[in-house]
Amino acid sequence: MRSAQDRDIFGVLDILLSTNKIDKTAFDAAKQAFVSSGTNVLTHLLDKKLIKDEDIVRAKAQYHNIEFVSLREKAASPVALGYLEKSVAQRLSVIPFDYTASGKTLHLAMSNPIDLATIEFLEKKLAVHIKPYATTLEDIQNGLDTLYEQSLSGEVTAALKEAGGVNQPEIKTIDIRRMGDFIKEAPIAKIVTTILEFAAKSRASDVHIEPLEERTRVRYRIDGILHEKLILPKKIHDSLVSRIKILSDLKIDEKRVPQDGRFNFSLDDEQVDLRVSTLPTVHGEKVVMRLLKKTSEVPTLQQLGLRGRALKNLEEAILRPHGIILVTGPTGSGKTTTLYSVISRINSPKVNIVTLEDPIEYQMIGVNQVQVNPQAGLTFASGLRSFLRQDPNIIMVGEIRDEETAELAIQASLTGHLVFSTLHTSSAAGALPRMLDMKAEPYLLASTITAIVGQRVGRQICKYCKEKYVPTREVVDDIKSVLGKLWVPVTEDFALQKGSGCPQCGNTGYLGRIGVFEVLPVSEKIGRLILEHAPDSEIEKQAVSEGMITMKQDGYLKAIEGITTLEEVIRVAQE
Repeated sequence: MRSAQDRDIFGVLDILLSTNKIDKTAFDAAKQAFVSSGTNVLTHLLDKKLIKDEDIVRAKAQYHNIEFVSLREKAASPVALGYLEKSVAQRLSVIPFDYTASGKTLHLAMSNPIDLATIEFLEKKLAVHIKPYATTLEDIQNGLDTLYEQSLSGEVTAALKEAGGVNQPEIKTIDIRRMGDFIKEAPIAKIVTTILEFAAKSRASDVHIEPLEERTRVRYRIDGILHEKLILPKKIHDSLVSRIKILSDLKIDEKRVPQDGRFNFSLDDEQVDLRVSTLPTVHGEKVVMRLLKKTSEVPTLQQLGLRGRALKNLEEAILRPHGIILVTGPTGSGKTTTLYSVISRINSPKVNIVTLEDPIEYQMIGVNQVQVNPQAGLTFASGLRSFLRQDPNIIMVGEIRDEETAELAIQASLTGHLVFSTLHTSSAAGALPRMLDMKAEPYLLASTITAIVGQRVGRQICKYCKEKYVPTREVVDDIKSVLGKLWVPVTEDFALQKGSGCPQCGNTGYLGRIGVFEVLPVSEKIGRLILEHAPDSEIEKQAVSEGMITMKQDGYLKAIEGITTLEEVIRVAQE
């Protein structure tokens, strides 16, 4: 007759089988090991690497009717973490990750969620109701390092006392003569500083401070993906926004309309420029801060991910004395960075380069950079018209948005200038019909546009936790169909790579970003298609027949080489 513990173990084993985490062969082998030697079946499965620890913990949670939580996907809640010191949490192998004020409930991740003695002890000690959740021991250990590192429990407690239970902006109490001291000492200022420091250290490009109904969440855009990292009490939201507005020189008492500002901060000799945007929402003002590192260097075209035929075609186009080169892709696909790399490549004292940007993201030595200012009447069109009187060799216009800018760019090219710009289209071939929509003459487009770059930006596999895996037959067939003539026959040991997740990459499996590109040179045949108003599908078909590698093909080649994953290529480059 089985003991209660054995019944629990076999109950978990049944769940693993029913959820397809193990197959019948592994199930029978584990039972046989138990019958013959009394070996714990779950330990047997782990030792044979037939299952992951997380799968077992999830199955145990399901068996005991307890919720499972992954701390890797949880933001730090300073209020919850403030209930338990790190040393106590470490000793008990638990982490408080959330707190519900209405029911005085502390949500507690536990490596052993059926430890009733620990739950009862904490309920008495902390005077709260404990809701236990199951998680892995590894998650607990990582959470002790990451979540407690981000914790601002002391500052949040002080800020809540300072708020006094009323959501009044603390700006009214500032002594202007002690502004510098106040910024250094205030708990709200400490929270802002910690948010910005974490953003800089985690390579975030944007910080979102968003008011929700009962709380404020802080999200960071890292490698193009938003990650929720911090949960703050709603009561301090107004004070937090006021502090950021002070630093950005915005109107603190104006909460009905969006505002834009900027400020700088330095961290470890690194200067960071922040562009701040506020937006009134139903639950309060949302703040987004874009981080631009002043000390960062412009990457080379090779570092961006351009190579082979695509790189050769682009290099040939930028060495011509005149013509238009367009970079296309959606917002956030790295178009401006590619233009900076091109400008950096051809920048020399022998040429006069002028740029018109919105905003200026990198400052380049020897380049005349102009910031668009619509309020003062300086638009892309008016600026481009003025540029022609500045004796330029090379002109970069941030974006072609309207008919006037398109016409001026073509005229600049016809008068012997090399013009670079961007367009919001999904592919390189799609840029030509888009220009025709802006009333550009087909015969002028055919003679002025020399090359079009289509691009997306995806995440690179983390080099610290990169591991090989054998793809399924279906995946290999998909790669073969996408690559076509570029496909190299599979060897027996053909494998792809992915990141398993580690502290270096925040357990995402990705670290850094890489571009996927297609470069379409405007050949004589493509010029004829432009004159015939051919659709973009026909233009792309002709370009591929002339040797163009599409974005998806470029991404699949990078996945085969272990630079990125197929899932990431499909996410960013799927038509």
